[in-house]
Amino acid sequence: MKKKWTLYWKTGILMILSVCMIGLTGYIHQLPLPAPQTTETLSKYGSRGDEVRQIQQKLKNWGYYNGNVDGIFGSQTLEAVKYFQRKNGLTVDGIAGPATLRAMGIFTSSGSTGGYGGYSESDYYLLARIISAESRGESYTGQVAVGAVVLNRVEHPSFPDTIAGVVYQPGAFSAINDGQINQPIAESAYRAAREALNGSDPSGGAIYYYNPDKTSNAWIRSRPVIKRIGNHLFCK
Repeated sequence: MKKKWTLYWKTGILMILSVCMIGLTGYIHQLPLPAPQTTETLSKYGSRGDEVRQIQQKLKNWGYYNGNVDGIFGSQTLEAVKYFQRKNGLTVDGIAGPATLRAMGIFTSSGSTGGYGGYSESDYYLLARIISAESRGESYTGQVAVGAVVLNRVEHPSFPDTIAGVVYQPGAFSAINDGQINQPIAESAYRAAREALNGSDPSGGAIYYYNPDKTSNAWIRSRPVIKRIGNHLFCK
């Protein structure tokens, strides 16, 4: 009889434990799952893919890299990225992070056109490039002013109505003729381009500017001057 009661007792305990486990399992299933951890993907040593290929091509075009454009971030690419970073005042870590990619003019698929005053990313990139080429060595305000002149021309009826049209209009900018447009873009020029695209205009509405120490053109010297910023006179 004692053995029978012991068996009943053990069976009851097992049933209670089973019910508890079923209830606990259901509760666990109802708990919200933790958000997946995400990390920013950066091109660095060992990376492979299209972004690495873009980096290699840019560096090869500018003379920083002489290896194969194969999409493999090896030791040659690493040294080329460091060389580029060193020459452009960036953190020299060999990692193609956001600042380095911006300086190369490479925009990832996650980038948006937001923050460019309605213009596209390619417009932003081209504006930064012409700012860097035309106002290298000028103050940050002077760089924003050069960008504003480009945008003022886009809005002016006497000029093309796109940034590309204004930048590449024949005879408009000396940087197109002397090859400065193809030089690496200064980091400050990206910030200046964004500020100009968002409405900042230190030029006071100018549609022309020139360096009086470097030009003898009588026509540009006849334009009404609005203000001087650094080495440039900004005029109507």
